Amino acid sequence: MTILLLGSGGREHALAWKMLQSDKCSKLFVAPGNAGTEAIAKNINISPTDFEAIKNFVLQEKVEMIVVGPEDPLVVGIYDFFKNDEALQNIPVIGPSKKGAQLEGSKEFAKEFLVKHNIPTAAYGSFTKETLEKGQKFLETLSPPYVLKADGLAAGKGVLIIQDLEEAKTELKNMLVDEKFGQASSKVVIEEFLDGIELSCFVLTDGKSYKILPTAKDYKRIGEGDTGLNTGGMGAVSPVPFADAVLLEKIENRIVKPTIDGLQKDGIEYKGFVFIGLINVKNEPMVIEYNVRMGDPETEVVIPRLTSDLVELFLAVADEKLDQVSLEVDSRSATTIMVVSGGYPEDYEKGKAISGIENVTDSIVFHAGTKTVDGQVVTNGGRVLAVTSYGDNFKEAIQKSYQNIDKLKFEKMYFRKDIGFDL
Repeated sequence: MTILLLGSGGREHALAWKMLQSDKCSKLFVAPGNAGTEAIAKNINISPTDFEAIKNFVLQEKVEMIVVGPEDPLVVGIYDFFKNDEALQNIPVIGPSKKGAQLEGSKEFAKEFLVKHNIPTAAYGSFTKETLEKGQKFLETLSPPYVLKADGLAAGKGVLIIQDLEEAKTELKNMLVDEKFGQASSKVVIEEFLDGIELSCFVLTDGKSYKILPTAKDYKRIGEGDTGLNTGGMGAVSPVPFADAVLLEKIENRIVKPTIDGLQKDGIEYKGFVFIGLINVKNEPMVIEYNVRMGDPETEVVIPRLTSDLVELFLAVADEKLDQVSLEVDSRSATTIMVVSGGYPEDYEKGKAISGIENVTDSIVFHAGTKTVDGQVVTNGGRVLAVTSYGDNFKEAIQKSYQNIDKLKFEKMYFRKDIGFDL
C-alpha cells in the first residue's frame, strides 16, 4: 500500500518507523515530516490542514490510506472531507470524524459527553465573557487549587492550575476578556482539582470494538521535580508501574467501554485513536481529558512496544474488523527522554546544528523539531529529539536513554535528568 502520514513531530517519526516494518506498506509519504522521517520515508511539503492540496497529492500518487498524526486536521474535519468527496471516499482515514474530534476540540463538549455517559470526571462549570461574574462566583465554591481550561485547542498550553482565589479570578478574566489564549479561551471550563497521579490510556477503535494499547505516563513540566512551565512533554514511561491489574480493569470497565459505547449511542463516527488522560485518585481512575490522536512523547514509548503489524491494525480499523485481529505487546519497558531547545517552552532559537545521532547505540532517536539544511540536521522546534530505549524495567531503560543523550550535542541543548523520579 501507499500511505500518507500527516504531521511533523516525534509522534509521526515513531508511527512512520513502525508502519515501515509492515510488509503491507510499500511506500510512505509524510506531510510535512522532519529530518527523521526524511531519512526513512518521503517528505512532502504540504500542510496537514490544506485539504485541497492533500486531495490533489493523494489522487496523483494513488495513496490508499491516510494516517493522521496531529489533532488540527481532525478537528477541522479531514475525515468528513474524504468521506464526502466522491473521488476520495474509498480511501480510509485513520482518525475520527469532525464531531468525534470535538472530544479534544472542545473541553465543554468532552465534559458533557463524560457526564452524559456516567464516566467518572471532576465537577465543572463552563463560562464565557458574558458569564464572567458567574465563573468568578463558581470559583468561590471550590477549594484550591483552581483549574482553568481554555475550551479550544491551545497546543497543550491552555490549562492553568492556580492556588490563590483572587489570582484565579484575574486569570479567568485574562482568558475570557483579554483573550489570553486567543479564540481558544473564548469559553473556559473551570474544574474541581483532583489530587492523584496521572497516567494515559490509549485506545484504538473502529467505532464498535477496541484494543487498549500499553499505558504510559508523561512529564509535562520543563523543570525537574515537575516544576516550571507546562510543555508538550519532556519524557514518558511505559508501562506505568503503578497501573496494576485491578486499576486497569477499572479503567476498562468504567472508562474505556462507556466511552466507545457512548460514541455509538451518540451516532459519532470514530475510527482511530482515543487518548484518555486519567488521574488515579486513591485507586479510582477519573478522566481529566480526551485527546483524539496519540500523545507526544507517549507515542515514542507506546508504539515501539507493539509487536503487532500496525498497518494491519489500521486496515482492521478501516474495515471495522478490529475484533478479528490480535494486539501483541513487548513485555519490556520503554522510556523516552525529550531533548529540547534552550528557552523552550518560551522563546528559543532554531537552526542549531545537531551532532552525535550516528553514535547512539541500543536506543532509538525519534526526531521531533528537526530539518535538514545542506545535508546537516538542524533544530527546527522546541522539542528536538526523543531518545527511546527498552529495558527489563523502566529504570534500566531510562539509564540507557541518558547514556545515549550524552553523545548528542547542539547549542543550548536541555533535557530533564529526573524522568521517572516519582515512580
